[in-house]
Amino acid sequence: MIWYEDEVKRVEKERSKLNYEPRTLFYGSSSIRLWETLYDDFKEYQPVNLGFGGSTLAACDWFFDRILSPYKPERILFYAGDNDLGDGRSPEEVFIFFQQLTVHLEKRFPGIPFSFLSIKPSPARWSIIDQIKYANSLIKDAIDQAGPPYQYVDLFDSMLDPGGRPIPDLFETDKLHLSKKGYELWRGILQKHLVLNIQNSVTPI
Repeated sequence: MIWYEDEVKRVEKERSKLNYEPRTLFYGSSSIRLWETLYDDFKEYQPVNLGFGGSTLAACDWFFDRILSPYKPERILFYAGDNDLGDGRSPEEVFIFFQQLTVHLEKRFPGIPFSFLSIKPSPARWSIIDQIKYANSLIKDAIDQAGPPYQYVDLFDSMLDPGGRPIPDLFETDKLHLSKKGYELWRGILQKHLVLNIQNSVTPI
């Protein structure tokens, strides 16, 4: 994991740039890291961007305590997994890494709402789309069975055209990373998710 060191050190400094105590942690791979408008898109939730480039779900497990332990969040949104699959790991391995992540969560942040953002269907990794679908289904099934505070956010279906293929405009020219339109789509879905999440957490008087 030594190759992530520079990125992790950068992420560790992210908190010092803020003039507020973060309430919403965005953690994961470059799909989080490259979200240039994240702070404006979710400013009402006092976010912090803790994404680090090229990271796998395995790496997010490895650096979990180091990166997240300084925070006392109200919620965590997480994206990772497609780099693991792109590196040749199996959906079952990705699921094991997810299980390890839940161990960290239950130890460090028990009861804190945790949202897993589905692995995206990028054109660059269309050759492994079946593995992506299967990894998503394994994680979704586990979250559905566990229930709160775990939640699964389906970004996958909204990124496909009527023919079931990735919508090109949602991706950069590398056909892997999200374009401005891709992030606009994610923002809309996650804004609705967060509003619903907060509404459901309010106890009626």
